[in-house]
Amino acid sequence: MLPESTVPPSFAALLATFRPCFTAPTFRTFCALVYGMLAGSGRRTVCGMLVGAGLSRAWRHHRAHRFFSRAAWSPDELGLALVRLVVGLLVPEGQPVTVAVDDTLYHRSGHSVHAASWFHDGSATSTTKAGFGNNWVIAGIVLTIPLLGRVVCLLVLARLVCTGTVDASRRKLATQMMTKTAENLPGRMVHGVGDAAYAGKELCSLPENVTWTTRVRTDADLSKPAPPERSQAPHAGTDRRRAHLHPRHRDPLREDHHRLRSRPHLPVARGFQLQTRAVSSGQCTARIVLGQGARQA
Repeated sequence: MLPESTVPPSFAALLATFRPCFTAPTFRTFCALVYGMLAGSGRRTVCGMLVGAGLSRAWRHHRAHRFFSRAAWSPDELGLALVRLVVGLLVPEGQPVTVAVDDTLYHRSGHSVHAASWFHDGSATSTTKAGFGNNWVIAGIVLTIPLLGRVVCLLVLARLVCTGTVDASRRKLATQMMTKTAENLPGRMVHGVGDAAYAGKELCSLPENVTWTTRVRTDADLSKPAPPERSQAPHAGTDRRRAHLHPRHRDPLREDHHRLRSRPHLPVARGFQLQTRAVSSGQCTARIVLGQGARQA
């Protein structure tokens, strides 16, 4: 049986916040796994959580595995409920919420692992800094816990990256998580931070109450404002095939054909042939080169 008598009432009240995210049987399994994760002294595996909760002989381990594979619950709904709980208890009213976004690699092997591929791994010991597995984009709330007296980051949301897709790219997933977080915190300013991998146009569509801070791109020009976008339509009197070229790269002789008043062209010599004739003067002999066949284009 679930050891509910050994759970502090204050902790049970916190877990009751997540009751709308589950069905009645699934919520009971969820509470047991949370108890086992906190009380267990070994590895935080599925079977390890059952041992920590004291249910390894009372429950079959398939019940715990089924919670992660087939149970009807949404990780996003659970994470957003955690966002509201953390901000409501640990962030003072009226202060902005800081959310840190980064990605982490979970090493997996095998051809049947979903969305597994080669990703950057900063903890790798090799010079290539790459690893094979699942890449997760995670979002955590940065705050100061009075009990610890230091800044911590509490993980609240996570999404899986799928290579070769646009909707499941790192910047797209970061945008979706920041948007969901802002929608669940009405009236609050949300400050998002990330590294250089999260600098792109995808993050320009965030809500008005969200700011995004990242490293400056290497091609950024901070000496002047951004230039206005050029029109894609060709200018009047200009060759449409050469309208995209810079003025100094265009051929003025070809552009004259499209103007109302043409300019006179310089003569162009074609079919130039050489003919030599020997001229003798005393003991000296000279060869004179004559040009023949010169024509104007």
